[in-house]
Amino acid sequence: MTTHAPTSSRWSRLGLCLLPILLLVLAATRPLALPDEGRYAEVGRWMLLSGDWLTPRLNGIPFFHKPPLLYWFEAAAMSVFGVTPWASRVVVAAHACLMWALLWACARHIAGAVVAQRAAWILGSSLAFLIGGQYVNHDMMVATWMGVAIWCFARALMHPDGVHAGWARAGFVACALGVLSKGLIGLLLPGLVLVLWITWTRQWRKVVALPWVSGVLLFVALALPWFVLAAREHPDMLAYMFGKHQFGRYTATTFNNARPWWFYGVAVTLLMFPWALLVMADAVQSLWQRVRPVVGDASSELADTRWMALCWIWIVAILGFFSIPNSKLIGYALPVMPPLALIAAVWWQRRMTMQAWAPRAFASAVSVALVMAGAADWVAGRYTLQRSSVDVAAVLACQVAPTDVVAVVDEYPYDLPFYAHLQQPLEVIQDWDSLRRTAGDNWRRELFEGADFDARAAQSLVPLARLDRLKKEPRAWVLAPNTSATLNAQQHDGFVPVFTGQAWTLYRSGAMDVTAQPSRACAGTPKNG
Repeated sequence: MTTHAPTSSRWSRLGLCLLPILLLVLAATRPLALPDEGRYAEVGRWMLLSGDWLTPRLNGIPFFHKPPLLYWFEAAAMSVFGVTPWASRVVVAAHACLMWALLWACARHIAGAVVAQRAAWILGSSLAFLIGGQYVNHDMMVATWMGVAIWCFARALMHPDGVHAGWARAGFVACALGVLSKGLIGLLLPGLVLVLWITWTRQWRKVVALPWVSGVLLFVALALPWFVLAAREHPDMLAYMFGKHQFGRYTATTFNNARPWWFYGVAVTLLMFPWALLVMADAVQSLWQRVRPVVGDASSELADTRWMALCWIWIVAILGFFSIPNSKLIGYALPVMPPLALIAAVWWQRRMTMQAWAPRAFASAVSVALVMAGAADWVAGRYTLQRSSVDVAAVLACQVAPTDVVAVVDEYPYDLPFYAHLQQPLEVIQDWDSLRRTAGDNWRRELFEGADFDARAAQSLVPLARLDRLKKEPRAWVLAPNTSATLNAQQHDGFVPVFTGQAWTLYRSGAMDVTAQPSRACAGTPKNG
């Protein structure tokens, strides 16, 4: 049987090697997106700056929304590459590349080299890989380790000579890293997928032969120490992280990002366009064949049906799990990208390779996906600049001394400490007594709840009366949104505007001796003050 398989050519293999490079290039071309990238990159920078690798901190305040694996890797990357957005993103990109490489390896084992290369093209050209694979948050990390766990346990159970202990132990390690990435879902969701798959394929007898003792010991040795040490330092941390930010966010309806039940159908289509259309076609044709089976259909011989069952259970179980809560985020769909890519590649190999025009069609689809990724990266960068404080940070970094007071009012510029390389926490000026009663699921609650773990760090949360005292400080800076009601109401009395950026304005205290400002070489720094 003659097939057209462009993915097996030398040029195709070379192109595959360029996809991770493209990912790293895109990761260097836009500012930190707000709020997530500014928040998580700054937690990693602060960990490096402070030397405190136990307690993640935002603006010096404990930040226990997520476990610390992302921040550890970020701090390590910044120590090597410097404090830049790219250095924080390279951690996520490395995990995306691990997901991509493991998909290729497993697809090759399941369905051969041609399908493996096609699956790698499908995932590697998608928005999920090229955009989701560089976005600084915990989603790609936990998605990757969940996928590693599922692949490893499945390889262990499907080994022809019985259960393979090495693959199984690797699965336990992956679960531990998943828990350190984003909490309990790093263990529960791989477990859910595997339990359903084992039940569907009737492999429960093999489960007994897994290396439970050594596997559990590996899991505990990796996952448990940080939680024990952090809980000893901050006794209520576990209840806060798991009770409020894991179980609470899953069951409550009061958190942000409320979305309808069908949200993840749209999210998957967007992240894997146009390849998601192939998955839909496979689903429709599979259902039709169940209604009207075709005798002698050899196309199903391309891959073991147990592997295909794993892929579909993987997709349905995880998207079903995340569709239940009221709060939904597009990053929660990332764990299902590998099985989607494999299903799409198998479908193409079964249905399309007999057509003479199939290679051109596949190349065109890849081109469409790559253009979409480039356009999305550009649009995201332009949108971010409209809200970013990067322009103000450039001015502040050239004029601020390490001992100066830097305060913010009305809003919180997540990216400012990162871009300005501030050495001390910002003073955050708000009516905190009132906000403790009225604040919703926003940055204000994020800060004052974290401050409850550390009274000393809580001193950076200051009342509105602090503004009057800052006017008389010899070295004080205040940032406010361009639409600030607080400073506009006072007509900037006692403060001198220094620079107005796209979203933020920088002021200095009227008592500042401008002749005593630090002299720094900051070529290209914007000035309008």
